[in-house]
This record gives sequence, C-alpha cells and structure tokens, in this order.
Amino acid sequence: MSGYRYGRYVDGPDPLAPPADLRAAMDELGREVMEGASPASALRELLRRGLPGTRGLDDLTARLWQKRAALTRRHRLDGTLQEIQRLLEEALAAERAALFPDPDDEARFREARLDALPQSTAAAVSELAEYDWRSPQARESYEQIRNLLGRELMDQRFQGMKQAMENVRPEDVQRIQSMLDDLNGLLAAHAAGEDTGERFERFMREHGEFFPENPKSVDELIDALAARSAAAQRMMNSLSEEQRQELSSLSQQAFGNTGVGAQLSRLDALLQGLRPGEDWNGSARFRGDNPLGLGEGAQAMADLAELDALAEQLSQGYPGARLEDIDLEALVRQLGAEAGVDARRLAELERELRSQNLLERAPDGSLRLTPKALRRLGETALRGVLDSAREQGQRDNSSAGAAGELIGSTRPWRFGDTEPWNVPRTVTNAVLRSAGGPVELDVVDVEVSETEQRSRAAVALCVDTSWSMVQDGRWVPMKRTALALHHLVRTRFRTDALELITFGRHAETVDIGQLTALEGVWEQGTNLHHALLLAGRHIRKHPDAQPVVLVVTDGEPTAHLEPTGDAEFQYPPLPRTIGKTLVEVDNLARLGASITVFRLGDDPRLTRFVDTVARRSGGRVVAPGEDGLGAAVVSDYLRSRKRR
Repeated sequence: MSGYRYGRYVDGPDPLAPPADLRAAMDELGREVMEGASPASALRELLRRGLPGTRGLDDLTARLWQKRAALTRRHRLDGTLQEIQRLLEEALAAERAALFPDPDDEARFREARLDALPQSTAAAVSELAEYDWRSPQARESYEQIRNLLGRELMDQRFQGMKQAMENVRPEDVQRIQSMLDDLNGLLAAHAAGEDTGERFERFMREHGEFFPENPKSVDELIDALAARSAAAQRMMNSLSEEQRQELSSLSQQAFGNTGVGAQLSRLDALLQGLRPGEDWNGSARFRGDNPLGLGEGAQAMADLAELDALAEQLSQGYPGARLEDIDLEALVRQLGAEAGVDARRLAELERELRSQNLLERAPDGSLRLTPKALRRLGETALRGVLDSAREQGQRDNSSAGAAGELIGSTRPWRFGDTEPWNVPRTVTNAVLRSAGGPVELDVVDVEVSETEQRSRAAVALCVDTSWSMVQDGRWVPMKRTALALHHLVRTRFRTDALELITFGRHAETVDIGQLTALEGVWEQGTNLHHALLLAGRHIRKHPDAQPVVLVVTDGEPTAHLEPTGDAEFQYPPLPRTIGKTLVEVDNLARLGASITVFRLGDDPRLTRFVDTVARRSGGRVVAPGEDGLGAAVVSDYLRSRKRR
C-alpha cells in the first residue's frame, strides 16, 4: 500500500463545499420584500441571519464581542511592573542576607542605604544602578530587571521579540541599538520626503531578522510598526497615572541605561507623525486577574483593535459596504477557520445574487429585484399555491389544456410556436432529409401538432392596499397571490392580458416589481370605485378577450374618485361612495365581466356589500383564509378559463 493519508482539508476553502443556495436565499429575500422591506434592507437582513448551514453576520459579530469581553475580563496590564517588583524584592532580600553576617560598619551602611530606598519601584531601580552588589544572586536579579524591561519594550514594538531575546548578551544590545538608530534615520528621511527605496533595501538586508512580517516597502514597514506602537500607547493609556509614570521612568533604564529607551521614544514620535490616523489616544478597561507584560499587553490591545475593526466590517453599516471588505485572515485569526468559511460563503452568496442578475441598481441608486428574481419568486409562490390547492382537494390543472385540444393536423414549426412537437412527423422528416446517411435532427424537420384556438382573457386583479391589510396580517398573502397569478399567466397563458391594480385612498396600475416592493403606509381609504374604473379601461383595451375581474379586499368602499381627480374619504361610507362603486360594477357587467370578490374577514357590512356586487355582476364571493387566498384566486382564474 502507498503512503496516502486522508483527512480534513485545511488549505483554504473546502473545494467540495456546496455552493450558495440561491433559491433559499431568494425565498428569504422575497419574504422580506413582500413584508415591506426594501431589497437592500432585505439583503442585509438575510446576510445578518445567514442560511441553514451558514452562520450570519449577527452570529459572527456576537462571537467577536464575546471574545473581546473575555479578553478584558480575564487579564490585567500591570504584569511587567509586578515582575519587576518581584525581582527587586528578591535582589534586596539576597543582598540583606549577604550583609547580615558581616560585622563591618560598611555592611551596616549598605543596609541603611537599602532601607532608605524610595517607595517608587522606578526610583529604587534607578538609585540602585550604581550600587555595588555584595551578593551575586542579588546582582543577577537586578540585571534581570534591566533585561526584562528591554525585552518587554522591544516586544511592545516588535512582535515576538521577547522570546527571541531570552538570553541577552552585550553584543545583542549593540545590535538592537544599531537597528534602532538605522530605523529612526530611515523613518526621519522618509518623513522629510527623501527617496528611501535603496536605503530601505539596505536596512532590510542588515536588520530583516527583527521584522518577521517581511515588509516590501517603507510604507508597509511603517504600517506594521505604527499599528504595534499605537497598540502600545493605548496599553499605556489604559494604566493608572502612577503605573504610567513608573513604566515611563523604568523604560529609560532598559538594558542598563544604554539609550534603548530613548531610541524607542523617538521611534514612537516618528511613527505618530507618519501615521496620525492610527488610534493613539484610545484605551480599554482590563479587570481580570491574569497579569500581562508590556508585549503581551500591546498584543492584547492590537487584538482589541482588530476585533473592533472586524465588528465594523461585519456590521456593513458604512456607505458602499460589501462583504468583500471583511478581512478573512483577521477573522480566522480571531474566531477560527469555520468563521472564515461562513464569511466567505456569505460573500459568495451576495456576489452570486448580483452576478446571477437577481439584484440590480435602479436609476436612483437603490437596490431592486430583477425580472429574473421576480420570476423565481413567482415560481415559488405558484408552487406554494398549487400545493395548498392540492391539500384542499383541488386538482393541479395549471397546465391542463394550456395549449388547446389537438385537432389531428400538423404544420412546420414557426418561431414563437408553443404547440407540442409531433415527434413521428419530426423524425420522419429528418430521416427523409438525411437520404440514408446519419440522421441528424434540424430545425427544418420540426412539425407541431395544431390545436384548437384558445380564447384570450383580459384579467384585472384588484388588490386592497389599505392599512387594514397590513394591520391584520394580509399584506404578504396578498402579494404572494399576485405573484402566483402573474407567474401562471406569464408562463402558461401568455396570450392573456393581466393588469395589477392596487387601491387604497387612490387606485393605480402597477407592475409586479412595484407590487412586490410596495410598502404598507398609514393611509385611510378603500377606493374600489377608482380600481374598477381602471379595470374597465383595461378590459376596453382588449375587446376580443374574455373579461375577468378579481377583487381582493377586507373592507367595504370608504372612498370614491371625484371628477377633479381627488379622492373623497368618509367612514362610515357615504351613500354616494357606495352608489358610484356599484355604477362601475354595472358598467363592467355590461362589458361581459363577472366580478369575483375574495372577501377577507367577517365584517357584516363588507359581507352585505360584496354579496350585492356578486349579484349585480353575475359573479361570486369567495371567503378564503389568509393561507388559502392564493389557492382561491388561482383556482377561480383557472375555473373561468375552463368554463370558457
């Protein structure tokens, strides 16, 4: 057997991961839009919640805040001060132990000097700089203080330096001094506007070991150093005033008064001038029990800044926000590989919704659903309606007789024909044309079966958009019904002319995109009179078509249109409003239109009114629930076609 091993794929995105589920995403988008959200806000909501199998932006953001809170609750920032105090106490205890047995006055003088040391740790360390230690152990502890300060200060500005400088030798200190001197000179020249390209390359050849980030230019070097230096400054800002003064004084004694501290202070000043946009004034409150050193504290502050930046990216709350803005490497670093996969999938979903022509920019810059997206929503709505009809015992006859009954004759196919192919005639034509050679089907061979001429219908779907439809939970069922009927007509009965009419205080004709994106607004008035006027105009445009008028409403007419074009509203309705509405009912009846009213709710006044409409127009009244509205409307439309 060869040495193959199989395991989890870890080098980037899973190549076998399922693609973004666009259909599920469109269903979610459609639901939000039909409830009144704009396509842009619906997309944001979808990305916030995520999809099954993919965590959304809200979940990722919550995990970021949890990690941030845990970081500040677990740690404190005075670890270096505590360690220096511990080493100082060890040094003093060892020195006193060495002096105690000595009866000489010199030993007593030394003890008195140690007893008179200042309370300030920094001042005590400074005063002992010239002290001649009697105890080797005490001398070693004191030298550890200086080296620890140096290592921590270097680790603050250059990530990972503390471990690399565990055992500092004099030549190491000289190397650090040389690097800092060259670095400050390079940054000063760059700040003065000099061409530093060649100088930067020479600097990296000599001192590249200090920069594992491997910057490729002076600007990349400055960016890396400034981010770290700003984090160090924010850490200092987070300490108490006393702690800041202690550390500031101690930093000047790093590596034994070699000047490293002063060079680091100059470096900070140069970086602050070159990158003033970094957060140099921020701070954070750490209240845990685990002490962090200067380097670890700077890294904690850098992590907090990275967490805050990721939270802003995930919020998508700034102009022009896109999921491609998310720093996936930082997200993986903070939350792990699975979070990166989720964010990548969400970005892919957003990208696919745009690239698959499901979302587009309107002329005014807003986001809207494309006709392709509306067709998908209509298909989903129609499927739901037909499923509901089957559950109620109705047969799915959406395609039955759609092409008319066969009459037995055939003819050559012409562009635009929807009649079924006559397969025997088509294959025979291909065989004859091939003259015994390989049979290949060509468009000239196709013959279609002729069918009976179908009657056309002029359909006016009038839907109530008054506030009560929103208030009583009928808004989405109404939109879903319109989508289903629109999709059915456009895909199965293309010769029918469908007009969508909305009526609140006024009525207007809308396309399916406008109706889908329509937001519910507080507006009093149910102007069925205006809606029936528009329905009559539509029917007169198609005199050769069978007129069909479908009305969905949950309230009796409370407004009518005046000759001036103004709508007059009154509740309870004026007799003039009822009278004008019934006049239009009679006008439609004279055009041959029977009106089917889909009554939502049990208002007695509405019930009496719609019964009158049905009686005068020869139509009928259907009282479905909200869940059965779509099935009732589509079934009535199909029933009317079957009757014709």
